[in-house]
Amino acid sequence: MAMLNFGGTEEKVVTREEFPLEKAREVLKDETIAVIGYGVQGPGQSLNLRDNGFNVIVGQRKGGASWDKAVQDGWVPGETLFEIEEAADRGTIIQYLLSDAAQIEVWPRIKPYLTPGKALYFSHGFGITYNDRTNIVAPEGVDVILVAPKGSGTSLRRLFLEGRGLNSSFAIDQDATGRAFERVVALGIGVGSGYLFETDFKREVYSDLTGERGTLMGAIQGIFEAQYDVLRANGHSPSEAFNETVEELTQSLMPLVAENGMDWMYANCSTTAQRGALDWKDKFRDAVKPVFEDLYESVATGQEAQRSIDSNSQKDYRVKLEKELKELSDSEMWQAGRTVRKLRPENAG
Repeated sequence: MAMLNFGGTEEKVVTREEFPLEKAREVLKDETIAVIGYGVQGPGQSLNLRDNGFNVIVGQRKGGASWDKAVQDGWVPGETLFEIEEAADRGTIIQYLLSDAAQIEVWPRIKPYLTPGKALYFSHGFGITYNDRTNIVAPEGVDVILVAPKGSGTSLRRLFLEGRGLNSSFAIDQDATGRAFERVVALGIGVGSGYLFETDFKREVYSDLTGERGTLMGAIQGIFEAQYDVLRANGHSPSEAFNETVEELTQSLMPLVAENGMDWMYANCSTTAQRGALDWKDKFRDAVKPVFEDLYESVATGQEAQRSIDSNSQKDYRVKLEKELKELSDSEMWQAGRTVRKLRPENAG
């Protein structure tokens, strides 16, 4: 494992150069990887593993949309696609990739198949970290490991097909076999990680829940709404408000940030934009930092986890979710977004 220095802080990382795909295949040559769940992370991870030459099977409830999707993706019922319990029985590594709520529900059906020597794999630390609420406690004889790609399963698959990788964190919560490290790193390379950085289950879920509610999804939508509404209230058209709020950010500026960082993006903007950004960034930071502190405390105390468990376990959860998402979709800002996207050169006429 290499050590990287980030401004005086050292982190342990594993790169594809020091742990190549050939080595990962050798480590897992006698393993059967059972991917349980075919929703968000399941398709990307299982398909990448399969394409990389690993022995992979999928476990999913028969008859549902996800089962049909797995069949469409080339998984063969009775050969590489099974009911959940049979896949768990066959697997020596069980990748538990159901949603957090589904993990709680299905756990009693999975646990009997966690016999000594197997590995239980997660891509989110939720179930283990909040086990006082989820009741997900692994038997002593199995490795408990985590690889958490820093993006959706869709992004993981797309980048893999482009010959690229998505960075992932990895963690070991229980090393029962003495092979947990080589197993988790081999799996991380196999699913298509760019590089792997070390964490633990608690830090993974704390950072993940904070990020989802913060800059990745919750905060950015709130900021979008605030700026769009102010522009519209001051007489700007929907097209102008959307382009200045969302389109320029996602299509022009964020690719520059991804390429070389925020300072490089600033350096490649107009001097007027530079001056304004530098003058106002601290005001925005000071305004939102208390919100992030409240958010992190809510995550650390388990309030966010409990809220997620309570809401996701309700029978009408999907109905309520669709209603909230429809309200978002029907808002003027995102209606404007659909129109603007159609007018992009690659989509025009």
